[in-house]
Amino acid sequence: MTRWPPLYLLLITAGEASAQASTTTPVTDMGSSLFQLFLGLGGVIGLMVGSLWLLKKLTAQRGEAAGLMRVVAGTAVGTRERVVIVEVGTTWLVLGVAPGRVSALAEIPRQSLPTPPLPTDISAKSRAESIGREFADRLRQFVQKK
Repeated sequence: MTRWPPLYLLLITAGEASAQASTTTPVTDMGSSLFQLFLGLGGVIGLMVGSLWLLKKLTAQRGEAAGLMRVVAGTAVGTRERVVIVEVGTTWLVLGVAPGRVSALAEIPRQSLPTPPLPTDISAKSRAESIGREFADRLRQFVQKK
């Protein structure tokens, strides 16, 4: 069977529908048309927001399973490959993640996370001020040379 006869019938039907539409009287009340347009748009947006909320509620983990696993760290080792550390109970799993594949690389006992480095005694504000003064001094020297 070929696909042309259904396409041909569709074109004929569309032509007849457009001919019938052109014979009907045009809508003169623009306010009701805009109201219908915005009401329909609001309905579609409302359905989208509602479905996203429902999807979030249905896929959220509940109870003890919610805290069973968590991603501790991860880093990219290639364009599409990553090494990820996942905490499961009292152990950490080191996983290699590639498109379509997850491989267990190592299993180590849970460790404490390293503390972030403490800021130096120079604050960000004073550092910005010193950089600003240094720039002003260099600009002044440059202008004086000319």
